[in-house]
Amino acid sequence: MAKLDFDRLRADRAERPELVAHRLRSRRRRPLLVGDGKLMIIAADHTARGVSRTGSRAEDMLNRYDLLERLSLALSRPGVDGVLATPDILDDLALLGALDGKVVLGTVNRAGLANSSFELDDRLTSYDAASIVRSRLDGAKLLVRLCLNDDRTAGMLAAAARIVDEMAAAQVPILLEPFLSRWENGLLVNDLGTESVSQAIAIVSALGGTSAYSWLKIPVVLDMERVMSSTTLPCLLLGGDSKRHPDATYDSWSRALALPGVRGLVVGRSLLYPDDGDVAVHVDIAAGLVHGPHLHDTTTASHPH
Repeated sequence: MAKLDFDRLRADRAERPELVAHRLRSRRRRPLLVGDGKLMIIAADHTARGVSRTGSRAEDMLNRYDLLERLSLALSRPGVDGVLATPDILDDLALLGALDGKVVLGTVNRAGLANSSFELDDRLTSYDAASIVRSRLDGAKLLVRLCLNDDRTAGMLAAAARIVDEMAAAQVPILLEPFLSRWENGLLVNDLGTESVSQAIAIVSALGGTSAYSWLKIPVVLDMERVMSSTTLPCLLLGGDSKRHPDATYDSWSRALALPGVRGLVVGRSLLYPDDGDVAVHVDIAAGLVHGPHLHDTTTASHPH
């Protein structure tokens, strides 16, 4: 892989800020689904919500140059369809020329930072529908946490419904990531029980005046057959943590990917920061699980919209 020109990146940011919008609008695009109709997406939206830990290492993701190198390597691997990130990271990748021919999803980030006293104060602070359309991104992602004993959830649901409507009006997909959450000893914990995941899916699927452009990003839990029976919306699997028991995790991904309605995988830290340091090997494993024998078909179609 070619060495990234960080000197040029810094110079462009300081001297030619208008180049960010130009690179985003002029990048070579592709249809959302090509070949086998599956998606392998690399997630890199963690730092904006105050998450920088990878396994036992607390600050891995705070080195932006290292993160960009890992992301660029991951995006260069066969079968990797695209990236999900916040504006700062997507702007860097656009200036580095790493987004051509890729599916680019913008995270509608929230004010509720991880482990903060205001974690459920999920006012929207990053991309909105207008900026996603203006930047010619291919979709949005929004985390929707449902805490039944926290009044702030109602306001978040109303804001989420507006975003769903605005994205649908622009005919751009939005990836909703629902969780039933609860407070435990001052920390917000997501309930990964089958019934809770299914209930969260049912609630967010009804957001907005139409679900035509709504997708789901859902965790892999014990009874995925029951979970997938709760929706007809297209779903991408939340990769979760494959670092502790990677073989078992890859096996659970493989089984879930075979279920009707599952359209692919969204994975971040566990592939970008594997314990053995070999990003390419772990990205290739995940891409192979998603695309299987059709892997190379996904790299052949890069048509402008």
